[in-house]
Amino acid sequence: MAFFVSPNCQAASFAFNILGWMFSMTCMGLAEWRVWYMESSSAPSRGLACIGMWKVCTYQSANLHSRKIECHRYSYSDTDLPLDIRIAQNLLLAASLLGLLGKALTVTGLLRVYAGQLQKNTTSNLFCASGVLSIIAGAFILTAVTWNYHSVMNEEGIRFPPSFHIPFRPDRQEMGSAVPMAVLAAFLMLLSGLLTISFQLPPNIRVYPEVSQV
Repeated sequence: MAFFVSPNCQAASFAFNILGWMFSMTCMGLAEWRVWYMESSSAPSRGLACIGMWKVCTYQSANLHSRKIECHRYSYSDTDLPLDIRIAQNLLLAASLLGLLGKALTVTGLLRVYAGQLQKNTTSNLFCASGVLSIIAGAFILTAVTWNYHSVMNEEGIRFPPSFHIPFRPDRQEMGSAVPMAVLAAFLMLLSGLLTISFQLPPNIRVYPEVSQV
């Protein structure tokens, strides 16, 4: 219990939050959420495609290190995108904003703890709100990952514009390297939120009572 009373608990939680937020921002921009293998397709569709939440990249050979790469970015006006990708876009954006807001609340609470100018209810509420935001952000990331996993396992297709030279459904598909990073980001955000909520003010620290203005 001593660790959860110590302000060091919040420092560790803040570090987890930063790492989780950085991983979530990184995986959001990657294209390797789904990997499509188009082995029986004719040129120029033959090869490999990496499908992300904001872009799709095609390779003319089944090699991620091939120099013949072409990427196409999505926009909100792309009505051909499946529902799971459009929802995942919003979930990941919301997770990044909630994580950022959670960090701001944690910093404010930590400044009060280390400065010794505490108002017990206000400081506790700051940490509690930060923890809740981090947990929600982690849940959003996990939802996007789960939906992406479901689409890959069901071998769902995507109707890309003809100019992309990508068939509706590949010969086979699998999870990409961005998924483990997203799972790690969600785990760190959830851990950060749980540690933040579990924080208690040390009993020997000086607390300044709130004074209501008349």
